[in-house]
Amino acid sequence: MGGSPAADTLELNTTVPTTSAVVGKHLTAKVVSTVMVSTVLTVEEEEYSSLMKVKTFHRNILPHIRPIGATFFITTRLDDALPRHIIRELKEAFEKEKTDIIQSHPNDYEERLYDASKRHFGKYDHQLDEKPYGECYLKNPDVAHIIMEKLKEMDEHYFELQAYCIMPNHLHLLINTSIQLLGTDIDESNLDDRYIQLDKTMKHFKGATSYLSNQALGRKGKFWQRDSYDHYVRNDKEWDNIVNYILNNPVKAKLAQTSLDWKYSYYRYA
Repeated sequence: MGGSPAADTLELNTTVPTTSAVVGKHLTAKVVSTVMVSTVLTVEEEEYSSLMKVKTFHRNILPHIRPIGATFFITTRLDDALPRHIIRELKEAFEKEKTDIIQSHPNDYEERLYDASKRHFGKYDHQLDEKPYGECYLKNPDVAHIIMEKLKEMDEHYFELQAYCIMPNHLHLLINTSIQLLGTDIDESNLDDRYIQLDKTMKHFKGATSYLSNQALGRKGKFWQRDSYDHYVRNDKEWDNIVNYILNNPVKAKLAQTSLDWKYSYYRYA
């Protein structure tokens, strides 16, 4: 797996490589920008335009958008990482806020929902970091190694692994799924056969790591929470902020003095 652990140059408010530079270095001309799904297409890219817009599914009535070939920020947690009443309270508050936004702004709610989703994630992740709950199996070196090896195995096949951080009870990922479109003749008729959607990718990752982690721990039962938080990255600035957020999470949670001190982080372009 290329790169090295998180570097001090990735502390907050420092400069990291922009996504546009990453695209030029790591992707062919046929693939639309790593994060800007709506980017202007060249003649060579036009055949991909219908695929690279959006594919949606519905979660709790409201649409959840996962663009084909986009870059995603994902947070997934252990099954016991949050008390059930906290999960319920966060979910109910978020659903109420989304409903209020749509009712108050029926013709102009997309960006407001987008901002609300980010606020919800902030509250969710704060709960995970503030007082780690549950058994915190990911702090076990054997389990952390299993997670790292599985991500390494999936890198360059399911996605391009750009960054991650393994926390005691949750995992942050930044992945670029457009690698699946390289050198393929994908169109709308064969998309489902040739492109692995994010939910299937995460199901494969969780299934394999659950089994191996439970073996290492000598336990049985549910390991990961079924759902994950996922957010598609819209622009270079957001990409930079997410990289900094991921790599500095152990520092923010007071688990490390600097990002370099946390051995369970990774940044591809270091």
